Amino acid sequence: MPHAPLLRTAFITLALGVALPAQASAQAPAGVRAGKASASQLPSVTLPPALDRVLRDYELAWRAGEARKLSALFAVDGFVLQSGRAPVRGRPSIEAAYSGQGGGPLQLRALAYAAADTVGYIIGAYRYGESREDMGKFTLTLRRAAGGAWQIFSDMDNASQPPR
Repeated sequence: MPHAPLLRTAFITLALGVALPAQASAQAPAGVRAGKASASQLPSVTLPPALDRVLRDYELAWRAGEARKLSALFAVDGFVLQSGRAPVRGRPSIEAAYSGQGGGPLQLRALAYAAADTVGYIIGAYRYGESREDMGKFTLTLRRAAGGAWQIFSDMDNASQPPR
C-alpha cells in the first residue's frame, strides 16, 4: 500500500488523541503561567524539556528568517499546513515554503500536549512582539526514533481573527 506509513502515522496520532487526553489535560493546572489569561485565551502549560525544545528552536529559526534551520526541525517526510495555502510535504518543499517568511518576533506557547513512545502532539497559540493577545493557534504532531529527538511531522496553523 503506497500510503501505509502516512496511514499508520495518522492512526497513531488519532490513537494518542483518544488514549492520552487525560495526560494532556492533567498537565494544564500544574503548568499554568502566572497571571490571568484573558477570557479569550486559554492558559499555557509547561512542556517537558524535550518538547519545549521544539517550540524554542522553531521560534529561533523563525526569528532569524532561516528557512533551512526551520525545515530541519521537521521529519524528512513532514508536512506544513498553513492557512490559505496548499499542503507542503518534505524538507526541501518546507524550506521553499518558508523562504522569505519569518524574521519577526514570534512567541509560541503550549495549551496542551501528550507524548508516548515515538509519537506526540503540542496544541498551542502564537503571537508576535510584545502583544499579550494570541494572534493564532497551531497543532504540531511529533514523532521520533526510539530515544531520539522529537521532530515535527505536521505543523498546522491558522489565525484567530480573519484578515482585515
